[in-house]
Amino acid sequence: MYESFFGLACEPFSVAPDPRFLYLSKQHRDALGYLNYGLRRAGGFVLLTGEIGAGKTTVWRAFLEQLPPRLDVAYVVNPKMSVQALLKRLCESLQVELPADADRPGAEADLIDALHGHLLLAHAQGRRTLVVVDEAQALALPVLEQLRLLTNLVTNEDKLVQVLLIGQPELRQLLEHPEMAPVAQRIVARFHLQTLSRDETEAYLSHRLTVAGLTGPVPFDDEAIRRIHRLCRGTPRRINVLCDRAMTLAAERGQHRVDRALVDLAAGQVFDLPGLRGTVPLHAARWLAGGAAAALTVFALTRVLPPWQQATAAPGAASAVVAGVAPAPASSPSSAAALARTAASPPSVAAPVPTPVAPPTATALSHGLQPYSPLGPATDDLSQIFAQPLSEAEAWQRLAQRWKLTLLPTPDPCSNLPSQGLRCHSSQGGLGPVRLLDRPGWLLLTDPTGRSARVLLEGLQGDQARLGLANGHTLTVPLLKIAPWWQGEFHTLWRSPPGYGGDGVLAAEGPSGLWLAEHLARLDGGPAQDKAEGLALRIRAFQMAQGLRPDGLPGPLTLMRLNHATGLVEPTLGEGAAR
Repeated sequence: MYESFFGLACEPFSVAPDPRFLYLSKQHRDALGYLNYGLRRAGGFVLLTGEIGAGKTTVWRAFLEQLPPRLDVAYVVNPKMSVQALLKRLCESLQVELPADADRPGAEADLIDALHGHLLLAHAQGRRTLVVVDEAQALALPVLEQLRLLTNLVTNEDKLVQVLLIGQPELRQLLEHPEMAPVAQRIVARFHLQTLSRDETEAYLSHRLTVAGLTGPVPFDDEAIRRIHRLCRGTPRRINVLCDRAMTLAAERGQHRVDRALVDLAAGQVFDLPGLRGTVPLHAARWLAGGAAAALTVFALTRVLPPWQQATAAPGAASAVVAGVAPAPASSPSSAAALARTAASPPSVAAPVPTPVAPPTATALSHGLQPYSPLGPATDDLSQIFAQPLSEAEAWQRLAQRWKLTLLPTPDPCSNLPSQGLRCHSSQGGLGPVRLLDRPGWLLLTDPTGRSARVLLEGLQGDQARLGLANGHTLTVPLLKIAPWWQGEFHTLWRSPPGYGGDGVLAAEGPSGLWLAEHLARLDGGPAQDKAEGLALRIRAFQMAQGLRPDGLPGPLTLMRLNHATGLVEPTLGEGAAR
């Protein structure tokens, strides 16, 4: 082995999840912070996801060492099991005496009773219980539902069980399943580990070598480090495998420096890339780049991803999310870039990848809402848009009609809305935030000749949009057709909560703070009254779950999503009746 050759005390690049070697990049510190925050919520689910080899298990092992002594942990490492097998595994891990017939079919109820009794006793002794499931993307839906039911075991004041799910990105997709909406609602904190940036890769190598006992300079030169990052794409496990082989080859050759050639040789062996045959010829690379760019443009126009999936944050940052408001460019060409901007260059904010919280049973408003009707057949004839444009007053009036309201004829159509509990909201961010908010609004379209027209965006379905025109007419058009004419400006209405002063942020204290705490309590199980600091943390967790900028401030976008998540019935762009 190469340890003695390089003067190391132990192997620096083992793939074992040893907490000693955890490199605390900013996102890894954030991950530990969110895990601790979720643990303090003392109930529900905490979610840690990441790409294969991103270091999820190492983070969890480091987190395990920080847990308070009065916390009992049940660790499930093989989630491919039945509900009955899961309950038995939890009993065994918590040293709960199994019922005599625990193996008979249908013994789930007896196992739950045994667990419940143990949990009540532990709670009486001041102990808490955490269930940790690794590789949770392999959970069957009935098993995940059983875990949710376990979190329903409560005393008059406290939940008896909290669950930490650790898994690959597929876990997020699993939680988006309609049947998993009750689980998604109970997620109180989540984090998604990204791969390392080029600079973080260098710091990662230095950290592991230092922990292993290196006292001199890092044996990898700059070109080798750049090559390692490129070949491994910043994935820690791949970095470990490649560097371990490269240092072995260096020791065999008596070289104390690892250069690019040695890294390439090691990569050809461990990644099955003899001669680095993965290199794309120049003409093929150009063809692929062009095809990828075209595909990206079409994809962005027809199906712009939610902000948490669009993220291209600064390398090494945690998953970026978009708040839905981006500064307008000083000048914007008349092209598809306006509609693709959200996918191509969204604002970056470090935050975990969330799964949207599905609403509980809807609470109807005191008035009805205009029902949603399916989109009609699409047309490529856009002449009607400029033949029947809406004035700004008409646009707001048509929008208010979706809320069964009538605006007074005033110079400022939005001025009389607060008395009716509504507010106007304008943003500049492209189609991604529009899909996220999922509510009708009006757009300003400008064709290449300079003609402008306001239209009401009434519905979205796949790559088609239904537009409201003057005189009550509507038109269904392909998004690709209007993409070059829209610069991302969007105007909509939203229902403001009591105490909202119209200054952009709801006060997190007094009656407003009580309203916030009560509504968040319906989602996270926290206290219905909370101090400003605790409320800000809960708001930040909710924002991350919704794909919003996690600033902890209850601004309009956060309040809109909170209205939706808690079941307030509002007009929608989606299929089906208005929520």
